Amino acid sequence: MTAKPVADKVEAVAVELRLDQISRLYNSLDPAPFHEKELDAAAEDYIVGSAEDLGGREMRLVIMLPDSELVRPEADQIAQSIRNHFALRERVEHRRLRAEWRRGRISLVIGLGFLVICLCARELLASWGSAVSRVLAEGFLIAGWVALWGPIDVFLYGWWPIAGRRRLLARLARLDVEVRPIK
Repeated sequence: MTAKPVADKVEAVAVELRLDQISRLYNSLDPAPFHEKELDAAAEDYIVGSAEDLGGREMRLVIMLPDSELVRPEADQIAQSIRNHFALRERVEHRRLRAEWRRGRISLVIGLGFLVICLCARELLASWGSAVSRVLAEGFLIAGWVALWGPIDVFLYGWWPIAGRRRLLARLARLDVEVRPIK
């Protein structure tokens, strides 16, 4: 499998993927019907990597095959199978994003509950007045606030990479795919 990006006239960047067989595009262990087959990991990585390298610019995928492969019935389904693959991956990322938000909400409830317990323990210890109880009271205050780091991480930083990948995969699910002979 060899590939190279080529600038196109219509502002979209054509990314060429040269294959000697259609089957090299797909995971050989996937028993799904052809139009639902999973892409080979190397092919997927190349396509996704090319899209990431292009940033927000439009991309079009050009699959180049020998004439003997273009006459096979599967050749007509390549474009749709690639779009199906990325649509499935986008749905997986959507589920991951929902799971991350759910984890953040659960962590927030647990963290706030722990903070309340720590603040109550702090007040109790602070009322005793000894040096040891004041040190322990401050430890409870710190531990209570540290318990909130998990949900803060989810809500401020954890969801960005997942949402970004989901947007990229959604773009690839609408990818313009052209299948043509190797020149």
